[in-house]
Formats: sequence, C-alpha cells, structure tokens
Amino acid sequence: MFLENTLNFNKQTGWIEVVCGSMFSGKTEELIRRMRRAQYANLDIIIFKPKIDTRDKKDKVVSHDDSEIECETIKKAADIYKRVKNYRVVGVDEAQFFDDEIVDVCNALANNGVRVIVAGLDMDYKGVPFKNMANLMATAEYVTKVHAICPKTGGLAQYSYRKAKSKKRILVGKGDEYMPLSRAAYFKKSNKKEKKSKWMGAENSSDKKIRDWKKLY
Repeated sequence: MFLENTLNFNKQTGWIEVVCGSMFSGKTEELIRRMRRAQYANLDIIIFKPKIDTRDKKDKVVSHDDSEIECETIKKAADIYKRVKNYRVVGVDEAQFFDDEIVDVCNALANNGVRVIVAGLDMDYKGVPFKNMANLMATAEYVTKVHAICPKTGGLAQYSYRKAKSKKRILVGKGDEYMPLSRAAYFKKSNKKEKKSKWMGAENSSDKKIRDWKKLY
C-alpha cells in the first residue's frame, strides 16, 4: 500500500504520483483513497476529470466499486491552471484522455509545491502505451501499477481487451466494452481475432476470384 511522503508540508515540497493499469484494476479507487487521506490531513484538495468521460455524474469521480468524490470537469489540461489556486493536493482522473499538455501542467504544479496524484490507463486496447501517461510516469516521483484479475486465467491482468467492434483508439466504456486480461489470455484472444480477420479477407478474395472466373465463361 502506498504511504504518503513524510516531508514537512510547510516547506511546500511538491511531487507527482502516478497510478496506472488496465481497466478494472482499481486506479480510480486508489486515487479516491489518497485524496480522502489528504482531506483527513486537513489539506485543501481538488480533482479534475476530462469532459469526454460522460459515464457517471458530471461533478463526481466514480470508481467501479461505486466509491465517489467531488470533482471538476474540464475540456483541456491547461484549464487546470485557472482553478488550482491555494490547493495543496491536485488529483487527475482518466489522464490518458487529456492532451499532451497534461505532462507540463502536472510538472509545473509539482515544481510549485503541489502534490499531484494522477490516475489513468497506461495502454490502449491494442497494448500500445499512451504517450502522455508514459511521460508522466517518467517524470513522476512515485509510480504505482495496479492490476485487475483475469477472468480467463485467474492471474494478474494488465491488458484492456476490447469486446466492442469499434477500432477508435478512444472509446469510453464500462464492463460491456472491455475485459481485463492477463498477457497469455490477451495474446491468445488477439491472435484468434487476427486469424479470423485474415481468414475473412482470404474468403472475400476467393469469392472475387470466383466471380471473375465466371465472367470469363
């Protein structure tokens, strides 16, 4: 379990904490837990989430276990600058949905004595890292990778397998669209889907050849 930095807050020492992982791994739960502890320490806190995330209440960050905490919804990372005066702890949920400026914003806040807690997906549904999350992890003092449980193997899940047919990189969804999978289960599923796609392509190609052959006769 993550324990807070014990440095004297009166010295206004800032830092960045990143909580990352797959879907259903407990990222938001951990963000809420840390923000609640900061509240118990009588520190002024504020949390932001991206406008694109419309799954739950506009003014709440809500986890999959139904924990929730008040937040502000913003369109772009730079909007954070306008709203963080006098806050000692700043939280950011679903950071992967923000533009790349989120990295500069978080570092600027930390450089000015603010504790910044960021939660977000580290990889998309194809297993490709989100650039802004990778850069945040590189510049953060503390990085916590949390895992879901794979329903296929019972092991640790680090991949977000997309069940929906959409090929958009950003698809905001809940349980119906995604499933957490372990490495073995993810690549087994992905290879199966890829083989099926190739087979369908080959089938379509064969049909075309048959049609072309019939035209000749």
